[in-house]
Amino acid sequence: MLNFLVIDKIIKDALVEDMPYGDVTTQLLIPQESISSAVFLSKENGILCGIDVAKRVFEILDSNIKFEKLKTDGDYIQKGDVLAKMQGNTRAILMGERLALNLLQRMSGIATFTNMLAQKIKGYKATVTDTRKTIPLLRMLDKYAVFVGGGKNHRYSLSDAVLIKDNHIKVIGSITEAVKRAKENVPHTMKVEVEVRNMQEFEEALLSGADIIMLDHFTVDEMKKAVEKAEGRVLIEASGNINIDNIEEIAKTGVDIISVGSITHSVKSLDISLDFVD
Repeated sequence: MLNFLVIDKIIKDALVEDMPYGDVTTQLLIPQESISSAVFLSKENGILCGIDVAKRVFEILDSNIKFEKLKTDGDYIQKGDVLAKMQGNTRAILMGERLALNLLQRMSGIATFTNMLAQKIKGYKATVTDTRKTIPLLRMLDKYAVFVGGGKNHRYSLSDAVLIKDNHIKVIGSITEAVKRAKENVPHTMKVEVEVRNMQEFEEALLSGADIIMLDHFTVDEMKKAVEKAEGRVLIEASGNINIDNIEEIAKTGVDIISVGSITHSVKSLDISLDFVD
C-alpha cells in the first residue's frame, strides 16, 4: 500500500519546507565528515507504523546510511523499546530527525487509536474505517496507518467511489433522482453510497437501489431499525460522533461499517524519540 514514488515526493517537499536554505545550526556546528549513531526509542506503548517511511527520510539525505529495523509496522511496542538504530552522516541525521519523527509519531498514533477501536468491536461483524478527513497530501500515509492498526479504508479520493451526500441531494432534488443518475453512468466496478439523515431518507435510499447507505448521526435505536428494514439488501454504515466509548454499542446494532473521522483528524501522536548514542 506504500508507493514510494509518492512518498519520496512527500519527503522531499517536506525537507524543502523545513530547510529551504539548509540547516543553519547543523551546518555551522557539525563537520561535513562527522559520522554518528542514533536510535529510535519508544516513550509509550502502542502500535508502530511508519518505520520504513522514517528510514527513507534518512536514505534520501544520506545514501550510505546504515539503518537497521528492530521492529516492523504493526508490532505492539512498549515504553523503552528500541525501534531502529542507524549510523551515518551526522548532518543528515540531524536534518532528517524532525521530519522522520513527525511522520513516525503521527502514523503510529493513528495505528494505535485504530487498533483500540478495532479491539473494542472484535467479535462483531462491523469493521472500523477512516474518512477523507486526513492531512492534505498525507492521505496515503494516514490511510496506510489505519490499515496497519487493524481498520479498513473508506474511499481514497473523490475519484474512487460514488458517495451522494446532503449537498448533492439539495442540488439535485431527491435521493431517488441522485441514485438514478449515478447508476445510469457509473462504471460497473463502482458502488453507489448515499448519506441519509433520518429514517425517511433511509427508506427512500433503500428503495432507490443504493448499494451502501450511510447513517449520519442516527441514534442507536434508529440504527437498529435501519438494519432490520434493510434485511441484508444493502451495506449499512454508521457515521457521526463515534468514539472509543460508544463504538461497541453501535457495533451491537448490526451495522456493517463504522466510519470514524477522529482516527485521522484528531489523532494523538505516539511519543517516540531519536537519541544519539555512543
